[in-house]
Amino acid sequence: MLKAYIVDDEPLARDELKYLLIQSKQVKILGESDCLEDAVVDISRLKPDLVFLDIELAEDNGLQLAKHLLTLDPIPAIVFATAYDEYALQAFELNALDYLLKPFDENRIQKTLEKIQQMQRIGEEESTIHPSLKKDHTGKMAVLVDERIILLTCDDILYLESFEGKSIIKMMEHTYKVSEALVVLEKKLNRGQFIRVHRSFIVNMDHIIEIEPWFNSTYHLIMKDRSKVPVSRTYVKELKQILGF
Repeated sequence: MLKAYIVDDEPLARDELKYLLIQSKQVKILGESDCLEDAVVDISRLKPDLVFLDIELAEDNGLQLAKHLLTLDPIPAIVFATAYDEYALQAFELNALDYLLKPFDENRIQKTLEKIQQMQRIGEEESTIHPSLKKDHTGKMAVLVDERIILLTCDDILYLESFEGKSIIKMMEHTYKVSEALVVLEKKLNRGQFIRVHRSFIVNMDHIIEIEPWFNSTYHLIMKDRSKVPVSRTYVKELKQILGF
């Protein structure tokens, strides 16, 4: 059963969401809060699988909490549950699992629960693999693509991109759109080979062929297929240290 936590400053909205989640018989509500301060303490302690998070709170912004949640271990799946659709892009840039609009729809919530359950199943299957067969030895990564589990060769991945709460995996011959968030896929990759260069991009350093200076001390990475990947100012210093330029 999924363990969930709800952050919303509207009691009626919290009650409605709790009711729908409990009705699904797939979710246990660990707690709820109407402010970020209490939510940070509770979520760190309770370690829910899933956090339903409103954006427009009385004195806070739910996007701030989402950024904090990405620093936790384990990182909970984040679902924004809000009355406003203008924050969708920012939400997905934070690797949100989903974006629900109020008033809540029972069928829409069910799809969200199915999405996180699929992600959990992949994680459980990987955890049962004998250590000698882990990804660091096989060079393979399992991903969910259209209800199928596909094994990708990590060496063939050019880069990974966050897109609308999902991820795009770009290879030389194929491009895959998978349901897992970028932050989930990042944990499956060899950190000596893959590096985050932007909050929405992770690149395979073996496939970088050129570094193109851009404006405001940023760069573009030219990949082997001639595609360009942006490097944000946040990650420039680390990239320079690793590649020595």
